[in-house]
Amino acid sequence: MRYFYALMVLIGLCFWSTLSSCNKHVLLSKSNLTFSTDTLVFDTVFTTIGSTTKSFKIFNPDQRSLQIEEIELMGGAASVYRINVDGTPGVLHKDLLLEAKDSLFIFVEVTLAVNSTTNPLIIEDSVRFRTNGKDQYVKLAAWGQDAYFHYSNFQNQQFDFNEGVWPNDKPHVIYGAAIVDSAKTLTIPAGTKVHLHKNALLYVYKGSLQIEGQLGNEVIFQGDRLEQDYQDVTGQYYGIYLHEALPSNINYAILKNGTSGVHLFSEDPSNSSYTLNIQNTQIFNQARYGIFIFAGAKVKAENCLISQNGTHALLVLQGGDFHFNHCNLLGYGASTNPAVGISNYYNDYAQNQTLVSSIEEGVFKNCVIYGNLDTEIALDTIQMAGVQLNFDFDYSVLKSETTYSDPFYGSQLFWNMAPLFANPAERDFSFTGNSSLSNKGISSTVFTDIFGQARNNPPDIGAIELP
Repeated sequence: MRYFYALMVLIGLCFWSTLSSCNKHVLLSKSNLTFSTDTLVFDTVFTTIGSTTKSFKIFNPDQRSLQIEEIELMGGAASVYRINVDGTPGVLHKDLLLEAKDSLFIFVEVTLAVNSTTNPLIIEDSVRFRTNGKDQYVKLAAWGQDAYFHYSNFQNQQFDFNEGVWPNDKPHVIYGAAIVDSAKTLTIPAGTKVHLHKNALLYVYKGSLQIEGQLGNEVIFQGDRLEQDYQDVTGQYYGIYLHEALPSNINYAILKNGTSGVHLFSEDPSNSSYTLNIQNTQIFNQARYGIFIFAGAKVKAENCLISQNGTHALLVLQGGDFHFNHCNLLGYGASTNPAVGISNYYNDYAQNQTLVSSIEEGVFKNCVIYGNLDTEIALDTIQMAGVQLNFDFDYSVLKSETTYSDPFYGSQLFWNMAPLFANPAERDFSFTGNSSLSNKGISSTVFTDIFGQARNNPPDIGAIELP
């Protein structure tokens, strides 16, 4: 009997040892989570109602259980957001087991001060998920002030389409993209304030954009961060992108602190006129380009002041047409590139080919192309059969280490003659009568300058006329 009892004890110990060993060697998934969305957007104006709750789902796509090491609200206790995981509130949750092929709801609540005018336009946070040592994030975004919000999420096939006339009684805020679709027209009236979030753009796809600002009541494009520290920060959003657009117009606009003020890609084949007419517009402090013409788009610009951009005031790449009259195309920023760069080809390294196109109209009249560099205009072109290069540069001030005598450089070009701007660093491009711009232009149909001053005869070169 004593031996039987000892045997039973030994068998029992072995049994529990086996169970313990099995528990230690449960095979968990080495994968990571997937999510129902990458960004949870609270797309109601919550400053009028105070609080609301939304949710998203996390998924374990594997055939094995997945250990979630941490779920954390990154803003912590100070965040305007709160999270609830599987019925448990808190800013940090640890060691959750999500069964194979299972999912879990994450509930998120946001509370904003009612009708607060001190909140940013968009208030963001994120939820961090750590599995198998890897961090994944779901962004949280809520509208912080009373405005018109435009939200597109291309990953989730969620698109904000726009046409007709935008009201201008409140600001418009773009998160992701505001889209003008094929054959549609969007009109933005005078006085409209447009704020764009990081990487956001106004995307015109085979449609038409009409920006109708007025002197003293311009349409303003800028970032959505309103703090003083962001007043002169470049690259806060992408910009205006015209993709094979129908005839579009921009008049009396201010485009500042983006990446590319206006980016034009090709144009609608049925459009025989300019893709874009732009007048009386200031474009400055873009991280890359003021105006970027790519692959055949056509631009006519008058009374435009484009300065202090990160790469070029104007870039023409793989051809396209341009006609600039009474425009300032200036450097004076941190860029080490010329203010104007023009090329009729593009090296597509992905396809291992060089694409060459024509420039059927390339005109600078009454323009000043100047800056801190020794050369502020660069042409790089390929001439071949069937490709046209029709340039006409005249009655303009150009800065270049080398002066050229090609036929398209007119007799009334003023090479390297200083415009004597009052204070370029502060974007004061006024000048006095001893400037090289004074009375050096040729009369045209541009009868007033960018600030409404009547032009003399002969007029001054550039966007600004001396009284």
